[in-house]
Amino acid sequence: MEETVFTFVGSIFGHGDMHTIGHLVLVTLMIVAVTVMATKKLNVVPRGMQNIMEMYLGGVLSMGKDVVGEKYARKYLPLVATIGLFVFFGNLIGIIPGFESPTANINVTLPLALAVFVYYNYQGIKKNGIVHYFAHFMGPVPALAPLMFPIEIVSHISRIISLSFRLFGNIKGDDLFLWVLLMLTPWIIPLVPFAMLTFMAFLQTFIFMILTYVYLAGAVLMDEEHDDTPAEEMAVATV
Repeated sequence: MEETVFTFVGSIFGHGDMHTIGHLVLVTLMIVAVTVMATKKLNVVPRGMQNIMEMYLGGVLSMGKDVVGEKYARKYLPLVATIGLFVFFGNLIGIIPGFESPTANINVTLPLALAVFVYYNYQGIKKNGIVHYFAHFMGPVPALAPLMFPIEIVSHISRIISLSFRLFGNIKGDDLFLWVLLMLTPWIIPLVPFAMLTFMAFLQTFIFMILTYVYLAGAVLMDEEHDDTPAEEMAVATV
């Protein structure tokens, strides 16, 4: 179906790998443009794009404080905020007729999920030590360790599938919905669906970001009182 849908990038490069790469380049340029506008002329009293970016970073920091505490929220702010910008603009570009969301491609969302997976495990090992980190996978009862360890390993690996396929599936579905809608109705009619798809772009970005914080919290706060189940269940429930 992708080959029958017109996109500006597809008209130049076709609908192969360069089609996705072209949209990734566009998303990157959008992020660079926003960050340049936000930091070009910094003011004590923020205005315009600087104000928007500061509110965004403040919101991401506040989200992190609720999940992992202020210390780690600040430490992981650059990672989570960057992921948020990439996922949001990757989602948003597909709402514009003539473009396609790179996040609707599993070859984009899977490496992104893998990067989060590798990073939070690395942080957990760095913080707790490799022996203590993996010992935590065996559960509190030594007798159940042979059962708990493989279950925990599968559970952690399944997070890669959860992160990548949730984002891919939702954005791909939104793109298909928009394509069909534009083929069936005049351009003025889909204004309400456009608003709904914009909301979904925000929502999927939020879910990916909060799950990144949740997984980091589970890795670095193993010996502290921390319950990441409600946050994860909330994110899953909003899919």
